[in-house]
Amino acid sequence: MKNIRNLTEKIIEKLTLEQQTITFAESCTGGRIAAEFTAVSGASNVLHGSVVTYSNEIKHQWLGVSLETLETQGAVSRRCVEEMLDGVQKLTDSNYAIAVSGIAGPTGGTEFKPVGTVYIGIKTPFSKEVFHCHFNGNREQVQEQSVVFAVEQLYDILNF
Repeated sequence: MKNIRNLTEKIIEKLTLEQQTITFAESCTGGRIAAEFTAVSGASNVLHGSVVTYSNEIKHQWLGVSLETLETQGAVSRRCVEEMLDGVQKLTDSNYAIAVSGIAGPTGGTEFKPVGTVYIGIKTPFSKEVFHCHFNGNREQVQEQSVVFAVEQLYDILNF
C-alpha cells in the first residue's frame, strides 16, 4: 500500500499547480478524508470544503439526493453516491469531488449489503466514477480502508 500522506501531498501539489479545487461529501468516513487533506500544509489552496452528511435527511437537504433514490436504492448505493457527488460539487463549485457512503459496522449490514460495503465516487471535470467496494475488519478499519481507497483512486485519476 502506498503512503497515504505522501499521495495526499502530491494531489494537493498538483491541484495547486493546476489551480483546481476539490471538495468532499462523506457519510461512513465521517470527515476522515477531509482530515487527511487538512493535515497537509497547503490544503487551503485547493480544498473548498467538506460536508459530513450522515443522515438521509441531510443527504437530501444539503446535497439534493432525491428521496426516491434514498427510498428505493438506499443511502449505500451507486445512485446515492452519484447524487452526492453532483450535489457537493454544485454546492461548492469545485473542480473535483469525492463522495463516500457505506456500512462501517458493526451493525447496519444486511444480506445484500453486508458490513464493509462502501460506495466511493470521484468526479472530475471530465468524468464521474463510482466504485463498489467491500472492505473487511472492524469499524475503524473499514473507515480507514475507505479513505485510503478514495485517495489512491484520485491519485491514479490525476495520472501520476
